[in-house]
Order: sequence, then C-alpha cells, then structure tokens
Amino acid sequence: MHDYKKQVYQPEEDTYLLLEYALKDIMPNDNVLEVGTGSGFISGKICKISKDTIAVDINPHACKMAKEAGVEVIRCSLMSCLNKKFSLILFNPPYLPTAPEEKIDDWLEYALDGGITGRETIEQFAGMLAGFMSKTGRCLLLISSLTGVSETAQIFHSKGFLSYIIAEKKLDDETLYVMRIIFDMCRF
Repeated sequence: MHDYKKQVYQPEEDTYLLLEYALKDIMPNDNVLEVGTGSGFISGKICKISKDTIAVDINPHACKMAKEAGVEVIRCSLMSCLNKKFSLILFNPPYLPTAPEEKIDDWLEYALDGGITGRETIEQFAGMLAGFMSKTGRCLLLISSLTGVSETAQIFHSKGFLSYIIAEKKLDDETLYVMRIIFDMCRF
C-alpha cells in the first residue's frame, strides 16, 4: 500500500452498511453528493447508477485515492466549496467520541475524530445541510451508538429536518445506524 493510503479511511463495516442502503435509495436521475468520501469506495459504486455524482473530502490523500478510483472529487471541508443542491447526500462522518489527549494529529484523524461528544462534525454538517439538499431530497447519515442516536436526531430536528433510522448493524463494541434525513415540510 502506498504511504499516502495509510492516511485515508479504508472501507469498513460502516462503509458497507451506508453503501448498501444508498444503493437501495438511489434513483438514476439523482444528483448525488458524498461528503467525506475517503477512499472513494461509495461514490465509485454510486456513479455507476447516477452519472451526476460528486464527492468532497478535506483530506488531500483521500482526494487522490478517490480520483484514482474514478470519482469526481473536490477537496474542501464539508460542503463549503459547493454552490448547488443535491437530491441525495451521503455522509459517513467522523463519529467517534475523542478526548483532546486522544488526538493523533494526522489526516486520518479527520475521518475518525468526532470531538468529545462524537457529534461535532455532525453538528456543523446539520447547520449546512439545508443549503445543499433539494426540498424533496434526502440525506443518508451513518452514525453509531457511541454518537448517540436521539442526540443526533435532535440536532437535525432543531434545523428543520425529520430523521429516522432505516438500518442498524450490531458490532462487538457498538451498533451502526443509517439515519435518513428529510426536510420537515410541516415547518416550512
């Protein structure tokens, strides 16, 4: 493995779970955004169904690896570099609760470190989502029992969204969930 690939989050159980449900949800006419693409594994599969697929990642090594996988990728933090709306947004965020003394200060850290609560990046993302998701769009978010399901749902509710769990997978130390997020049309 090339040295730069050691700085990129590789597909794991969470990746496969999000991909499984993205493939069930996607429609050929969707315009798709994957936030935090990592290796580009998910977008590489999704772009075979929807040609209008783009990915973003803050990690330059992840962008390089995703490009090598044939993914159209832009380097930026969350969605800050974009100016369009998407009908399907996918995000496997950094969700591990991480104390300051646990930080390792490398590019892989961006894929793992969810801050003290595990929800810091998710909170930033929730604050931006309305500007990038079409009114009839949806977002599939991978979260963990370590992150707090009800706390995560409350974050999105406070921003005008409805959310519900569409999948779960129990692992040894945690349970993974795919949360589907849509606009709460009753609030607009």
